[in-house]
Amino acid sequence: MSSTSYSNGLNAGLKEWIGLAVLALPALLVSIDLSVMILALPHISADLGADSAQQLWIIDIYGFMLSGFLITMGSLGDRIGRRKLLMIGGISFAAASLLAAFAPNAWTLIGARALLGIAGSTVAPSTLALISSMFRNPKQRSLAIGIWMMCSMGGMALGPVFGGMLLNHFWWGSVFLLSLPIMLILVLTGPVLLPEYRHPQTGPLDVTSVLLSLLTILPVIYGLKQIAKYGLQIVPLLLVFAGLIFGAFFIARQKRLTSPLLDLRLFANRGFSSALGGMFCITFTGATMLYIGQYLQFVKGLSPLEAGLFMLPGAIASMAGMLLSPLAARLVRPARLIGGGLLISAAGCLFLTQVGSDSGLTYLVIGYMLFNLGAAPLPSLSSDLVIGSVSPAKAGSAAAMLQTSGEFAFALGIAVLGSIGTVVYRSQVTSSIPANLPESSAQLSRDSLTGAIETAKSLTLEAGTSLVEGASKAFMGGFHAIAAVSGVIMLGIIVLVAIQFRHLRPIGENQPVQAERIPETEHSLL
Repeated sequence: MSSTSYSNGLNAGLKEWIGLAVLALPALLVSIDLSVMILALPHISADLGADSAQQLWIIDIYGFMLSGFLITMGSLGDRIGRRKLLMIGGISFAAASLLAAFAPNAWTLIGARALLGIAGSTVAPSTLALISSMFRNPKQRSLAIGIWMMCSMGGMALGPVFGGMLLNHFWWGSVFLLSLPIMLILVLTGPVLLPEYRHPQTGPLDVTSVLLSLLTILPVIYGLKQIAKYGLQIVPLLLVFAGLIFGAFFIARQKRLTSPLLDLRLFANRGFSSALGGMFCITFTGATMLYIGQYLQFVKGLSPLEAGLFMLPGAIASMAGMLLSPLAARLVRPARLIGGGLLISAAGCLFLTQVGSDSGLTYLVIGYMLFNLGAAPLPSLSSDLVIGSVSPAKAGSAAAMLQTSGEFAFALGIAVLGSIGTVVYRSQVTSSIPANLPESSAQLSRDSLTGAIETAKSLTLEAGTSLVEGASKAFMGGFHAIAAVSGVIMLGIIVLVAIQFRHLRPIGENQPVQAERIPETEHSLL
């Protein structure tokens, strides 16, 4: 029996579960890097003298490059070997982290963050695909993906907490050095604990498809983010339109290729397409989390670290739900489990609509916990459905599509839901703006709550207090609108899940487990 065989027939053994821990650590790290900059940015700006445009790129370039290269890396891993790509990505991530930690100027840091995003894009497709190879038993695979999702989602919430702890004792570069021991563990133990898998019959990587995928994803993501920040403007709209045009060329080319970068035939699988659609819809509501963070900082006046701590119970609820959902799905049909969870999320949205600018934080903490706990079964089980519904040869591409879809949904959700919140805010804040205020200051106050707070600094105490109170109430009107729309979306997903997943039995019940092992030419330790 080779070193990659399973300890008990089809069941994964101790080696595979230790290997899962090795895979979960970089997933945790990549998601931490998305949010850790929230606290580090003021220190970076003061030390490197970054202007407002550079600060924006320092924050955004990481997620921008991460989303742009996911499809390419998923397909590349299927071709050259998923473990090999993960090792290359891990080493590159560590090197880019060192460059970022000791960056002498803002542009060097922006470049390092871009390299971090490209290296980070190797993690999700490679790790999820490797999990599908290591855990062939449906029950074990579902639990393994749940653990991976718990780490991946939890990192976003833990980023500000870790960042605050490090920044209290060390300089800003320390937030990047956090990756070094984790990637060292990955590189040292990966060749021993992780199997290699590559599809021997795929052709070379089509460079034209890679270019078209980047010209599709990057303009759309960037355009949507700009729309979310500055509203509907001609340049972001043109970027989104250009990305969609390139996307049409990309799809047409994939249909012609015998070894495409993105296999569109995967969408013919009902389980795959339905799970992907459900994930898209629930990720769309992610703007709610951003508004909660703004409420804590700008309405309640908390520091980013304090805001992160108040959001921590919701993050813990999400992580617990990710972990427990695969276990519950062994007893309950996925449609019922996901649907029941989304009802809890909708109830959480109802709690959030009761949060006021002058109220305590009880409704917010409870609402956010319910929102996250109820939403957890869908991403946890849908990820398993996406990976489990395709052949091992396509697992990397499927994982990349899952992650890329999430990036699109999050950006689109921020743009759409953020626009709804902005419309409500502007309609309500007008009456609170002093009549004699200069037009530039009045416009700044109408744009956002932060603009109103900034304007209030130049006013008398009475006028400034009145403006901030009115803007805070207007912000809460937008917040309530977003929470309500998110609740309606949750109810809509329940209908989708009830229809598309009604045939699915509890995990492992009457499901044939693939008894054949992957041939050694495809699944072997190097």
